[in-house]
Amino acid sequence: MTLFFRMKHVKVLHLPLLFVFVHTCFAQADFAPYFYDNGPYSYNGNMALFSLSEDTAVGTQIYCLNGTDPEGQEVRYGLSFEPGSKEYFRVDPKSGNITLVEKLDRENQDSIDVLVSITDGQSKVVERVTIFVMDANDEKPEFQNMPAIIDVLETTESGSSIYKVEAVDRDTGSGGSVTYYLQNAQSNLFAIDRHSGVLRIKSGEMLDYEKTKTHFVIVIAKDGGGNFNGKEQFMSSSATLTINVIDAQDTPPSFIGAPYFGYVYEISVPGSEIFTVEAQDGDVGNPNPIRYSFDDGDDGVFSINKTSGCITLLTLPIYLKREVFNIKVRASEVNPEGRLMDYEVTTVVIRVMDLNNNPPTFYGENGPQSMFELTMYEHPPEGEILRGLKITVNDSDQGANAKFNLRLIGPGRMLRVVPQTVLNEAQVTILVEDSASMDYEKYHFLTYKLLAVEIDTPERFSATADIVIHLLDTNDNAPKFSSDYYIARIPENSPGGSNVVTVTALDPDSGPWGEVKYSIYGSGADLFLIQPDSGIIYTQPWAGLDAEVRSKYNFYVKAEDREGKYSLAEVFVTVLDLNDHPPAFYDNFLETTMVIGAPVKIEAVDDDAEVPNNVIEYAIMKAEPDNNIFDINAGTGEIMLKSYIKSMAIIQNITKKRDCTWSLVVQARDLGQPSFSTTAVVKIDITEATQLKGGPLGSFLLHDRNKPLQILGMLAGIISLMIIVTVIISTITFMRNKKSNRILPNRRVKRRQKKQHTWLFKKPLQRPETKEEKFKVEEEEGEPEVIMENVNYNNNAGRVLRQWPPPPPPCVPPPPFCIPGERQWAVPTVSATVAPKPKKKPVITRQDSVNRALVSELKMRLEQKRKSGH
Repeated sequence: MTLFFRMKHVKVLHLPLLFVFVHTCFAQADFAPYFYDNGPYSYNGNMALFSLSEDTAVGTQIYCLNGTDPEGQEVRYGLSFEPGSKEYFRVDPKSGNITLVEKLDRENQDSIDVLVSITDGQSKVVERVTIFVMDANDEKPEFQNMPAIIDVLETTESGSSIYKVEAVDRDTGSGGSVTYYLQNAQSNLFAIDRHSGVLRIKSGEMLDYEKTKTHFVIVIAKDGGGNFNGKEQFMSSSATLTINVIDAQDTPPSFIGAPYFGYVYEISVPGSEIFTVEAQDGDVGNPNPIRYSFDDGDDGVFSINKTSGCITLLTLPIYLKREVFNIKVRASEVNPEGRLMDYEVTTVVIRVMDLNNNPPTFYGENGPQSMFELTMYEHPPEGEILRGLKITVNDSDQGANAKFNLRLIGPGRMLRVVPQTVLNEAQVTILVEDSASMDYEKYHFLTYKLLAVEIDTPERFSATADIVIHLLDTNDNAPKFSSDYYIARIPENSPGGSNVVTVTALDPDSGPWGEVKYSIYGSGADLFLIQPDSGIIYTQPWAGLDAEVRSKYNFYVKAEDREGKYSLAEVFVTVLDLNDHPPAFYDNFLETTMVIGAPVKIEAVDDDAEVPNNVIEYAIMKAEPDNNIFDINAGTGEIMLKSYIKSMAIIQNITKKRDCTWSLVVQARDLGQPSFSTTAVVKIDITEATQLKGGPLGSFLLHDRNKPLQILGMLAGIISLMIIVTVIISTITFMRNKKSNRILPNRRVKRRQKKQHTWLFKKPLQRPETKEEKFKVEEEEGEPEVIMENVNYNNNAGRVLRQWPPPPPPCVPPPPFCIPGERQWAVPTVSATVAPKPKKKPVITRQDSVNRALVSELKMRLEQKRKSGH
């Protein structure tokens, strides 16, 4: 209307103004935004007709609000709830994405009212929508009338309904349907209808109060299953129904304490109580009262109380015509109406007692007897009656004169006599009280005194009877070792079949049950056998024990009787190390160069496993041409010059020779008993650092050989060219003489690996060709034959098979320099030889390389000096 009015008013204005005003009017017009339509199962719109499963996880994006503005303005979305209601959702204003923020529960709330809104900033549209919460199978069935306790009469017929179980599942559909089951249905007396929940007694089954008074039936209610979190889920609950069985009148009475014996004494008067019988209804759950009566045998001289069962005398004893009365007494149930129902009959024996003129007497099957014998097995069950003893005790007197006690006197408390108090006559019963003590291994027979002593008489008459029980043995004992473990020691290299240890186990049972058989088993028993009868453990005939391979064995020994009863003990065997390996040098012939002040080391190893058998001492047995030059460290094998030798001049003064190669026979001896030794030949060239040309320069190089950078820096400023040439020559010489001029590393103790090796004796002293041997120079003539002599007169390694002397090497070194006319030195023999050990290639460090280069250069210059002298 306003727009129309303005347009009329504008007509009087200029035309251009009209266009401008009309444009302005249309710009101010605003249409409200709106949501897009959506149908069922749509996830895009205004949430109308939207449903959501209750098992949707919190944080899930469940919907996207979607709408538009006619003018194309940006729209914003909103979501709100009624005041006081729970806010289940949250919306992103820009995107319209709706997220679940609270857990849904259809059983508590099956629909949610939500106010959704859309706005373009000027107009806002609000719509109320209802979101339906769909069911998921998340509820267990709930029992409405369980747990419960019910009473059922034991006479209820088979197949009768006794209870109806009710359970409700709040879920819908199949998840809300409930079926019923019984736990352990196969062993149950009851059955349940799966759909109605009616509990019945199984067909063919009956309740019995005397067998089971209470039944506990566990009922399981299970739903029909349904979807939950994308998976099929079944839920169930259980509850217990307690069924108390009500006793019914279906069992006759029973007498307590039968048989019954009563007595009439000479002093008795009419009305005296003779005996009281007692009976009870067999239906103890709901018992009926009992009524007593005589059936026969009372002869009219006795009466019985109908309710108490007390039997009384009706006349004086002198009028009694019999000494013994056998009276039949009936006990009948009385129902609430007073009618007699089931009954039971027993016999009461009543004796007429006279004066105390007879002592108690024991009777056997053939009359009076004072000794009773029985043969039985040991360890009978406790409470067992010794039925082989037929003993009756009787006192012919009457009344108190015939009342006496029974006592059993003997070893321990193995047996017990019943009854302990007797009136007139009783069958004596002997019961086992302590079965464990009735042991054949302790007692072959048991002797007891059965004593009967009157109680209330002045005479105190008594009687005794001997009871002799002969015990028979049973296999009730397992063999037992004298010790739980055995420790044995056996020297290594013991021949096969050597005895190790004897184990002993005893079985106290007699006869075949006491025979013990021995056997061994276990991972350590492979090298051993045992004599089954004697228990002697010995080594296998083929077994060879070696402490260096394995020194400890343990296994189990089993002692078993004829019926399989057994016991175990553990055997620990230690293989004692013997000194059966002589020391062995890495090199039996060694050539090296010694710089004065620096030691040369030789090393040997001993394969024995333990000290002192593998501890080695070194000694110089002989030195050529003079014995007074060298010392050796007995523990490490380091060979050094004596302390007073400081220069080559002293050595030349001693030997009267300008140059000489020294030959040493070095002995390596172990400390075992007996002791083994081995010798090796060491050829040494002695030189000193000051023999290098250059005097102080050579000393400086030797002193600072561990500082190659400092040496190179000093020499580069003085004589660069000479140093370069020297380094080249030294490197070539070092590579050629690397093997022969190596200074051995410090002594190492090598342990033999715990592994069985196959011993191969193939040329034990011949070394394989190495890379260093390729550089040895062949002489035109071989070295003359060396005369071998044994300088070690205490050689004790003769048992080892050796190949000696070894074949000559393919390339022999040049003969040592000697003054003409002097005798050649003889190479002494070694006292024991083993296969040379493979040499481990030492780790070459920078310091070792410099040391070896210096030594090589010294040797090269000595050779040049020797040649120039000739």
